[in-house]
Amino acid sequence: MNDLIPKDLISFLTVVVFSFLIGLELKTYRANKEPHSHVGSARTYTFIGIIGFIFYKISLNYYIVGFISLSILYAIHYYFKNEKERTSIISFLLMAIVYSFGALIHIYNQIWMIALLFVLVVFILNYKSYIGRILNEINEKEFETLGKFMLLSAVILPILPDKPLNYIGISPFKIWLVVVVISTISYGSYLAQKFIFKNKGYLITGIFGGLYSSTATTVVLAKKALNINAKDELLSIINSAIITATAMMYLRLLIIAYIFNKEIAKQITVPMILFALVAIVIAFLLYKKTSSLNAPIDDRNPLELTTAFVFAFLFVAMMAITHYVTSHFGNIGLKILSFIVGFTDIDPFVLSILTGKFHISVNSLASAIVIAAGSNNILKALYALIFSKKIAKTSAIWLFILGIATIGYGLILY
Repeated sequence: MNDLIPKDLISFLTVVVFSFLIGLELKTYRANKEPHSHVGSARTYTFIGIIGFIFYKISLNYYIVGFISLSILYAIHYYFKNEKERTSIISFLLMAIVYSFGALIHIYNQIWMIALLFVLVVFILNYKSYIGRILNEINEKEFETLGKFMLLSAVILPILPDKPLNYIGISPFKIWLVVVVISTISYGSYLAQKFIFKNKGYLITGIFGGLYSSTATTVVLAKKALNINAKDELLSIINSAIITATAMMYLRLLIIAYIFNKEIAKQITVPMILFALVAIVIAFLLYKKTSSLNAPIDDRNPLELTTAFVFAFLFVAMMAITHYVTSHFGNIGLKILSFIVGFTDIDPFVLSILTGKFHISVNSLASAIVIAAGSNNILKALYALIFSKKIAKTSAIWLFILGIATIGYGLILY
């Protein structure tokens, strides 16, 4: 069928359709937002698309002259319109996009670029107010944070040598790559929680907080329980959110494992998914619907240069310690170390296991990660009791049970 229809005809009709649709979209936007600031209609933009297609087909010189002529005409319109009232150049920008359709369809010989531009135009025009609200919420500190993220990933990372260091067997490049990956997960969850799911409830805090740090999230949520009556339905939501954060910890560790070491990741897939599902079921059973769903988030940005450098130092230190323990004490020493490390920040230890080269079996390394996750749950159970002054004891009990079960799985099955 495609052989019977000339390609130029298909290209021409594609340009006509999308040019008309953009003109129609601008007409709708103009009617709702800025009724007197634009020039042309859906027909005008259709003709602009046709002219662009024909002129590019004739020659590049015709195409350039055509664009210059349209620009001059718009400049004249803009000058006289701006004398009477403030006007926008959105219609000119869309005119330029529509005029480019003819060249794009000839260069790529596919409609994907034109279709993508149309989708972007629709999105940007219709989400003007939403984007404006986001921009109003972004302060100078957010741009500073973005600059820090670019410094970590796009400036420092490429200039580091990729030659392995003595003893620990990993290069500075890979050490910092670990920092970048963890920072990306933390920064992404922070942005999602602050700008997309802001004040949506304690469960959202549990989900995205767990992707960053289930330990820190447990502390934050436990403190929220201080001002809540023990019989208040909102306490059930906080308990549920604390367990949800731990469920996300299991999934986060599994994702990190698949990024850095698929062999170990395959070994821990079953326990991590199993205990994540168990935690989700417990959270669901604890959850009780209430009208008091909104909750302030912990607005501290996790992406700080000091934190990144400390994490890099801890990562290297844990790798050196793990090398020493596995070399001198073998599998038993590694299991004891993993249990002890669980009462601190487990990410540097887990990543040292995933990226290091140890003379020990994959099963033993996987066991160490599972045990560390379990002992970290016991730590969070203690935090839930201490920071809530035993008000969130329900979640603490379940965290303790999850911790013991996870440690048992790591000890028995590996």
